[in-house]
Amino acid sequence: MRVYVPLTLPGLAEVHRAGELGPAPLPAYAVTPGLREWYASDDIEELEYAALNRAALASLRLVAADADAPRRRVVVALDVDDKAATATPGADEAALGRVALAAAVRLSVAAAVHVDADDAEEDVAAAVRALEAADGGDADAQLTVDGAEDHDLLWFGLQEIPGLLK
Repeated sequence: MRVYVPLTLPGLAEVHRAGELGPAPLPAYAVTPGLREWYASDDIEELEYAALNRAALASLRLVAADADAPRRRVVVALDVDDKAATATPGADEAALGRVALAAAVRLSVAAAVHVDADDAEEDVAAAVRALEAADGGDADAQLTVDGAEDHDLLWFGLQEIPGLLK
């Protein structure tokens, strides 16, 4: 099963130094039955893209919680055994696709790292500022948050992590 772990750039630096993502339970996103039902598609690539976007939104929340973090979303893609991830359902849309990994995972087994390009920083910063209002139901603020989603996360191999951290 492919899972997507949301981080920040400082979080990625810490994971890179430690050599693993953890500790458990490690929050992540994946194609769950709830996400499948919500997205209404049988195309696994579309579903995985939806799970990646759910993780990107979670990364945005992590960025918002860290005033010193660069305004770029970060998601690490991992392939884990199906039994390693347990769905963590919730009543809100934010819980769609959310899973918990039962154990820490070595970074060396990650499939890729997805990070915003530099040109996304302004929109991500605006989304961070609008997040609280969007959560409160402000439609204009939600449009600003959605503006960050207009930027696709770029794909990087593990060997490129040091360059991302400069």
